[in-house]
Formats: sequence, structure tokens, C-alpha cells
Amino acid sequence: MVHIGTGPVVVLAWWLQIDRAVALPAAALVTIATALNHRFRLLPAVEDVGRHSYGTIAYGGSITLLLALYWPLQPLPVAAGVLVMACGDGLAGLVGPALQSPRWRLLGQGKSLAGTTGMAMVSLLVLLALSVLAGASGQPAPAWPTLLLIAGAATALEQLSGYGIDNLSVPLATALLWQQLSLSAPGLPLTP
Repeated sequence: MVHIGTGPVVVLAWWLQIDRAVALPAAALVTIATALNHRFRLLPAVEDVGRHSYGTIAYGGSITLLLALYWPLQPLPVAAGVLVMACGDGLAGLVGPALQSPRWRLLGQGKSLAGTTGMAMVSLLVLLALSVLAGASGQPAPAWPTLLLIAGAATALEQLSGYGIDNLSVPLATALLWQQLSLSAPGLPLTP
């Protein structure tokens, strides 16, 4: 629920045009708070994932780093990275355990076909929605077939989730791929 609830905050900050001087320190403070919570279990429900994980700290760290790299001039890579993690991984965490499907363990972490499929589909839908939004606002975006590559990369990285490292790798890789592949998209204007 932390993943899913956090993602829309970035979109809200974008819509409200929250300045970098507010967004970056706020994200850093939330990351510090999650690290303290991880250590002292002030709000145990936030850390209740059934395994030893630094995921909440890594998630906050990835959001903070994305804001430092791109905010506010390039909000789309931030939104892509955070929303793929929020919606895709968040849904995978809900659907995977709830539905019967083939399961496997990778680096000590349980995975399922249902969860992995949910991650891939929702990641692609998020990226497609952001691509449409980018096109409507004249911003560069990867071509739609390239979005398949980005969603596939995010889904593959989500498989490597030991200690919650996917909470760092998925948002960062998604944002970096979005940014780099948007810059090479033909016929789209570049923004600073």
C-alpha cells in the first residue's frame, strides 16, 4: 500500500507545480523518516512485508534521486519511474499472492506468473498513459514500441528484488530509459 499511495504524490506535485526547493527536501525527509521507522519500528505496518527488506528506504531514496536529477524541468521521467514502481510493483505485490499461478524463487524471493504479468501490463499501461500526456503537452516521449522495452526492463528488474533493491533499480532504470529514449525519439521537440 505504501507503493501505491506514494506514486500519485509525484503527479500531484507536478500538477501543482511544486518547486524543487520544496519537493526535494520533502522527499529526503520522508526517506530519513522511513529509515528511522525501519530501524525503530515506530509504524510497524509500513515494514510488514513478511521478509527482511530495505524497500521503503530504497523507494524514498529513488524518488529523492529522481527529483534531484529531473525536477521540475523534466517531470515525465520522474513520473514514469515512480508510477511504474507504484502501480506495477504495487499491483504485483497484491495480485501475486492472491492468485493461483506458477511460482518460482529468484535470489531467495518468491515470484509468480500472476504478479509478474500484472507488473508488466500495468507498467506498460502507465508508460502509454504518460506517453499520451507527453504528446498532448508537446513533450518528448519514447515511441510506443520502445515503451514495451522499458516495461520489459522494469519487469525484469522487479524480479531481482532481494532486500527491496527493486525499489531503487526499477524507478531509476525506468526514468533513465524514458529520458534517454525520449531524446532519441524522431520528430519530437526537446525540452530543457
